[in-house]
Amino acid sequence: MASSRRTRSTTERANLYEQITNRIIAELEAGRVPWVQPWGSSRAAIGMPYNAVSNRRYSGLNILTLWNAVVERGFAGHAFLTFRQAIALGGSVRRGEHGIGIIYTRRFIPGEERRRAENEGREPSGGIPFLKSFTVFSVEQCDGLPAHICEPPPPIPEGLILPQAEALIASTGADFRIGGAMAYYSPRHDYVQVPRPDDYFEPVNWHRTALHELSHWVGHPSRLNRDQSGAFGSPDYAREELIAEISAAYCCAALGIAPTVRHADYIGSWLEILKEDHRAILRAASAASKAADYLLAFRPEAVLAANDDDPDPDPDCAMALEGRAAA
Repeated sequence: MASSRRTRSTTERANLYEQITNRIIAELEAGRVPWVQPWGSSRAAIGMPYNAVSNRRYSGLNILTLWNAVVERGFAGHAFLTFRQAIALGGSVRRGEHGIGIIYTRRFIPGEERRRAENEGREPSGGIPFLKSFTVFSVEQCDGLPAHICEPPPPIPEGLILPQAEALIASTGADFRIGGAMAYYSPRHDYVQVPRPDDYFEPVNWHRTALHELSHWVGHPSRLNRDQSGAFGSPDYAREELIAEISAAYCCAALGIAPTVRHADYIGSWLEILKEDHRAILRAASAASKAADYLLAFRPEAVLAANDDDPDPDPDCAMALEGRAAA
């Protein structure tokens, strides 16, 4: 009987390992790296999954499993709990909701060792490690939970967004949204989305991301009318990313913001473009200058200067202001 239980436990453990491994393999074969925060299509801010009742963070493979659930199911947060915990809080899991299977490691201590340890006044030692699976649900799959379990994210701490950047962003009039877990510009709907600055390991880098996405924003047909039709991974897409990256660097320098070194996600595609066409960097830098000038022309001091009777205005600044007025 005991032998049968051990065999069944070993088989279940092997199946659990296999399921987890197969899921990771599928992610890698799809071109995703599951241990790099997969915020590509997530509504949630960058963060670590945790139990909504105990506030303890999940660990190990459970982080990858719950990250995947946050991305795939569109959860807006990282708080999870069990069915029983939801009931204990006076709430319930909505009918039809499917939970997420996660694991924990336990040790099976034979009865003889437990008795010996008890007689000797010590903790049992040894034991056979095994995996157990259980199911958790996002708090967003539940109803009737206390407000403190589902409370919205706190306000952005004061001072994380530098005033010169905040003033510039506000003056552009762009549909600029802060939140979520992904930084992007939507050409179709003409808005910019960036995560909260306190979601960055170094909040100063938020400014580079914000200005990078705004540099895409100025490429809209109603503004500088850059070609932004390149599909992800294509040379045209990489060119647009290079323009936005250089433009963000120009804008940061002009605003006196010094982000830390950026991990260049597109460096491989940039290298291919530059090696194939030695003039590509000249065109990218020129387009980046136009984008940066367009953005920087929104600064209050730039607007005041443009209104002065300057007989010889800076042609690039004048071009940016003319483009902005026409938008």
